[in-house]
Amino acid sequence: MGNVKKQGLVGVPKGCLAIKVGEGEEQERFVVPVMYFNHPLFMQLLKEAEEEYGFDQKGTITIPCHVRHFRNVRAIIDTQGRSQDFNTGGPRIGMIK
Repeated sequence: MGNVKKQGLVGVPKGCLAIKVGEGEEQERFVVPVMYFNHPLFMQLLKEAEEEYGFDQKGTITIPCHVRHFRNVRAIIDTQGRSQDFNTGGPRIGMIK
């Protein structure tokens, strides 16, 4: 189990992934449900990450946008999830410090 802590997976619920959001030194860690990776807005953030860092990003996925922008995207995804049954009762994305 030593590798789990080493890989940054401590405190990540089943069905979620930890990501970093921000640019340069201004980064925060978030935990997102894997089903959000299929949402068009989140897919756009992943595309931007690919363009910035390449497809072979090592370790935690880093989304190169301002944290405030990511929180806005998260709010939109959450709202659409409630209105369109996108969220099937799984954990919501949120920040871990």
